[in-house]
Amino acid sequence: MNVIGIVGWKNCGKTTLASALIRELSSRGLTVNSIKHAHHSVDVDQPGTDSYRHRDAGAQEVILAGGQRFAIMHELRGTEEPTLEELLARLGPCDWVVVEGFKAQAHAKIEVHRQECPREPLHRTDASIIAVATDYASDFAGPGFDLNNARELADFILSTAAP
Repeated sequence: MNVIGIVGWKNCGKTTLASALIRELSSRGLTVNSIKHAHHSVDVDQPGTDSYRHRDAGAQEVILAGGQRFAIMHELRGTEEPTLEELLARLGPCDWVVVEGFKAQAHAKIEVHRQECPREPLHRTDASIIAVATDYASDFAGPGFDLNNARELADFILSTAAP
């Protein structure tokens, strides 16, 4: 399983680029999974639904299954947030995993940074960033890409993947 991260500060375009990259890799016949990290309390289940009632009653995991998809909701109930490695281990087989967020982890990452972003680029202090996607000429010593060009970024990612 190949893993590529998309990192950057809030509102710099991480989700837009991650979605475009997933679409591009998938269009090439590759199986792509994704992991999205959120810094807030995530809840995809709403009060009043049957699955919410199961969780609220104390179930640690609830699988909501239907004819088109299924979702597993896992309550941490005070335990530590799972590591990226633990989450990767839970995914089904695939060619690539696009990870949005988890900027403190050491996996290979593409940084998204916009010129108007008031914060310093992450690549200045993160050696695991292998390329940047920007809307300006970055000072990154490695490869740089237009953040709107998912095709070129996918070409680069595939060329750097382990055989």
